[in-house]
Amino acid sequence: MQSLRWRIIVSLLVLMLGLAYMLPSLPGIKGTSLGQTLPGSGINLGLDLKGGIHLTLGVDMNTAFKNAMARTGDDIKELAREDEVYVLKPVAMPGDRIEMTLLKKEQRDQFEKLLEDFQSVTIESTTSAEDGKVKYELGMNPKYRKELARMTLDQAVKTIRNRIDQFGVTEPDIRKQQASNRIQVQLPGLSDPERAIRIIGKTAHLEFKIVDQSIDPTKGILPPGRELSTRVGRDGKEVPVVLKSDAPLTGEYVTDARVSYGRMNEPYVSLSFDSKGARLFERITGENTGKLMAIVLDKKVYSAPVINEKISGGQASITGSFTTEEARDLAIVLRAGSLPAPISILEQRTVGPSLGQESIDNGINSALIGMALVLIFMVVYYGFAGVVADTVLVLNILLIMGGLAAFGATLTLPGIAGIILTIGMAVDANVIIFERIREELRKGLTARAAIEEGYSRATLTILDANVTTVIAAIILYQFGTGPIRGFAVTLTLGIITSMFTAIFVSRILFDMYAKNRAEGAKMSI
Repeated sequence: MQSLRWRIIVSLLVLMLGLAYMLPSLPGIKGTSLGQTLPGSGINLGLDLKGGIHLTLGVDMNTAFKNAMARTGDDIKELAREDEVYVLKPVAMPGDRIEMTLLKKEQRDQFEKLLEDFQSVTIESTTSAEDGKVKYELGMNPKYRKELARMTLDQAVKTIRNRIDQFGVTEPDIRKQQASNRIQVQLPGLSDPERAIRIIGKTAHLEFKIVDQSIDPTKGILPPGRELSTRVGRDGKEVPVVLKSDAPLTGEYVTDARVSYGRMNEPYVSLSFDSKGARLFERITGENTGKLMAIVLDKKVYSAPVINEKISGGQASITGSFTTEEARDLAIVLRAGSLPAPISILEQRTVGPSLGQESIDNGINSALIGMALVLIFMVVYYGFAGVVADTVLVLNILLIMGGLAAFGATLTLPGIAGIILTIGMAVDANVIIFERIREELRKGLTARAAIEEGYSRATLTILDANVTTVIAAIILYQFGTGPIRGFAVTLTLGIITSMFTAIFVSRILFDMYAKNRAEGAKMSI
């Protein structure tokens, strides 16, 4: 008796929990005061049901390799200078190679020993000149190239995910395709795909560079160490500016970026640096007081304010002719960090929500029709036991929906197929139990003894069959893509809930039924 009471309490708690998570998914509950008090926000619908965009992005690995070699060349030059070995600034060569020139050939052994510390590069060739200089052509180590490609793809996925998370898209599906250097992005329920594409595709490489005002950008050839760029003025016209090529400060030190508003209510982006970035910013502004500092994003000058004094505190701002939405998007990409390499959109597909709604309607209709037929058959064929089976079947659907909402899983069209399949498996479990009980009744056992023996014999059979299906579902989830994973999630969840309702909850109903009947009374099954 005590065991039955505890089983009833456990079942009610589980069912109430499932109901609490399932209710916000109903159209009439979401948004009401009751919906706001319930946990969770309902079931997330996948791209095929809710509509949205599907993107295939290509990562420009050649640029990633080129940038990595350029950074390595700068590191080699810096380390060589600390050891009083003097080399010229590395020069980029076609492919992922750089050329470095050693000024004194007598330092050759010392320089080559220094190069041994850089496992990412190999010496392709050396050329001695008559003036005593030695030119080194450095290439990328093949093992490091493979590792860099993996890290670049991982970093790109992480950056895109950060940007999308801040954009507010629920349940995005972002996965890499390592073999092809591609990234697949699915954004369900997105109403402004163009804005999302702009945010995802922005490289967001932020640099702070000093403007060289001594050079007229419209005349002559620029000297080494200078580069020509353009700045968009408030009137919308592009103005050429000459910048010093070296960027003493980059966006890697930015810890926060937010939209702020100026005196005329114009939006701009305020930046915060970490401690190292703040020290660098203070030193740079102190050494260049009176000069213009260009704030360059993806090689485009957004603003070039005059440095009036040394700026401490680690705060800076990017001003420009922004709309509020543009400033907000810029803050998003700066907070999320820059992409390690440019990306391009190789494929873009938009799934309309009307198609998704049609799929939902068809799926729900199929489930309702199939379920109604099953419910009627079970009652007609098994009598009272059929009512028990129907009851636990409805509870099973409730728990699946509640489970999907509780775990934040995404319901897709294959997921609906998984639910329908689960309904069939739940009916199978009940049929197995009922047939075992019937066999025991034919042997002459009482109703209570037949229930005890029938459940005992059927439970192992049900467990064996469902465990193998769960293993298959786990494999599908591990190696499948979006909709396939949705199918695997609903199938796994459905199997767990069907075992709970078919074995645990229905047993409670049968025990209560047998308890209230006279010893030897016939059982409706």
